[in-house]
Amino acid sequence: MAEHEGPRSGESRGNRGNHGANRSHGRGDGGFKGRGRGGNGGNGGRGGRGQGARGFRRDDRDDRRRDDRRRDDRGDRNDRNDRNERGGFGERREGGRPNRDDRRGRGGQRGQGDRRRSNRGGRFQDEKRTHRTGPQRPGFREERIEARKNEPSIPDDVRADELDASVRQDLKSLAKDNADKVARHMIMAAMLLAEDPKQALAHARAAKDRAGRVGVVRETAGVTAYHAGEWKEALSELRAARRISGGPGLLAVMADCERGLGRPEKAIELGRSDEASQLDAETKTELAIVIAGARRDLGELDEAIVELETQNLDPEREDFEAARLFYAYADALAAAGRTDEAKTWFTRSAKIDEDELLDARERVEELD
Repeated sequence: MAEHEGPRSGESRGNRGNHGANRSHGRGDGGFKGRGRGGNGGNGGRGGRGQGARGFRRDDRDDRRRDDRRRDDRGDRNDRNDRNERGGFGERREGGRPNRDDRRGRGGQRGQGDRRRSNRGGRFQDEKRTHRTGPQRPGFREERIEARKNEPSIPDDVRADELDASVRQDLKSLAKDNADKVARHMIMAAMLLAEDPKQALAHARAAKDRAGRVGVVRETAGVTAYHAGEWKEALSELRAARRISGGPGLLAVMADCERGLGRPEKAIELGRSDEASQLDAETKTELAIVIAGARRDLGELDEAIVELETQNLDPEREDFEAARLFYAYADALAAAGRTDEAKTWFTRSAKIDEDELLDARERVEELD
């Protein structure tokens, strides 16, 4: 169940220009390229691949144990012979060797440290085993089989080769049969995204269950969850995708998820992050629209307007991104009571938006 249904916290009807239009247009920050069968089925906007930590290496281990064995800081032989006088091993028996009980400590029992060192495969090890969550966890195989039985069905005419070639390349780490199934689920997620986002999410989840270590699959699950209004799940999946693939992509979608969870301050923090400076111009505009919405959630109308004014508000622009930016700017102006300016920018947005994906024309009429 989504954390919030309907408009997000602090969102008015007119505020659909920032993320409502984003969702109806079927894309977030580098979102799905195409929803129909003719589209790619996957989603773009992936950042460059990063090299994460390769795991714990033997070279990284602490060599102090071996150094202790090699190091001889026990003094010379004469000093060793005097140990008994200094409170060393205790009373020696004939032959100069210490009693066995003396080596064990009081009462002939080993010390606490010895128990810890020798407790291999004992109680502490058993406790660790009970917390396993990966493929070696008891019952994991059975759960996976059961989950695959409950996967949503895929029409026979949906073929894996319809998926974008660059996305299929990412799936080559999987077995072929599994890769084909994942690809078909991803295509279904893209096809259903606009008409039935909940069912699209079911396909995206099925793909993730089969290929949870592939960045583009986690990214698809995150974007689909975002469109389905599952903000918490979307944020978790997008973070996982970035850990796997690296890069600053999808920052605007993540910020919008923070808004959906009622955390506009977190959204603003993402807008100030170092990664935000690595975005291209189009994606920076997406992020600015989201951050302006977060400012409005906090009642900071002037700051929201200033945020949008940092973007390219050239009235001669004719691309759809400009229509969305103009709409968001007009919406912020209207909320601040600057009605005449708002009408001007709503009109400019409507001129570009010939398909009327936004309601800019209606907003102009309302302000007359």
